[in-house]
Amino acid sequence: MDISVAIIEDDREIRQLMTLLIDSSPGYTCQQSFNDCESALEVIRKDPPEVVLMDIDLPGMSGIEGVRLLKQQYPEIDFIMLTIKEDDDSIFDSLCAGASGYLLKDTPPATLLESIRVVYDGGAPMSAAIARRIVSSFRTAPDNPLSAREQEILRRLCEGDNYKVIADQLCISGHTVRAHIKNIYKKLHVTSRAEAVRKAINDKLI
Repeated sequence: MDISVAIIEDDREIRQLMTLLIDSSPGYTCQQSFNDCESALEVIRKDPPEVVLMDIDLPGMSGIEGVRLLKQQYPEIDFIMLTIKEDDDSIFDSLCAGASGYLLKDTPPATLLESIRVVYDGGAPMSAAIARRIVSSFRTAPDNPLSAREQEILRRLCEGDNYKVIADQLCISGHTVRAHIKNIYKKLHVTSRAEAVRKAINDKLI
């Protein structure tokens, strides 16, 4: 049985090439392709694919936000980020949002197909450069459970910023800020802003 794949990518040429690659490869079918997350949300609700290839920089809602929303509604869908972004925030925010894989756009076609199969089978495909960054992050900050973005948000909480100010300063939505703070509370085993600030200071997390 073919693995059904959806593509969310704003570059028309890349979207068409990926569609052609998937549809011409035995064992795979491109079920849907979209220019943005907003369009995808409506259609995927009616006919969920098994795997979604998601760009990050999209018109309107970001790919990370799209993964977060879709993963909450359809936890059975596997997401692979397919992007040019290699920074720590993009990597860890994507994984925290619910992505299972993270590939760069220069990934060879055969590797992309294999990655779809890997994530479908329960794996977590990563480009080599991304895997190295993740390992490096664990080596350099073994005692800090927070991602770089979570540390930044926690620092701003300690400075007294409210959710709206944090969202405006980091150019993210209020929903994303709340999701990050929920993850921070969970990782630090706290239930309030005051407890999070106290733990940040005591444990030198920022």
